[in-house]
Amino acid sequence: MAENDRDGFPDDSRTTRAHAGEALEDGYNFPGIVLCALALVALAACLTAAGYGFPGRAVIAGVIAAVAAVAGVGWLLIEHRRVKAKEGLALHDQRGH
Repeated sequence: MAENDRDGFPDDSRTTRAHAGEALEDGYNFPGIVLCALALVALAACLTAAGYGFPGRAVIAGVIAAVAAVAGVGWLLIEHRRVKAKEGLALHDQRGH
């Protein structure tokens, strides 16, 4: 193995995906990840409120969960599209496996 093969980045010979770790490397993804986590917490609050018989709070938590989920997934989709566009690829152009 040549010296420049060991120091090469990215390691294309052992990486099976085009962007291994892209979700955590790109700092612009964190708001989307946080919104998705907030959606899960709001969904848990919605189900808990509904289970204990608080319909008003369940509806509010359900709406927050839906809005946060749509916003979080939308954010992640837009950021993934931005990364693909920087490489000159469309969103559905698959590389890797």
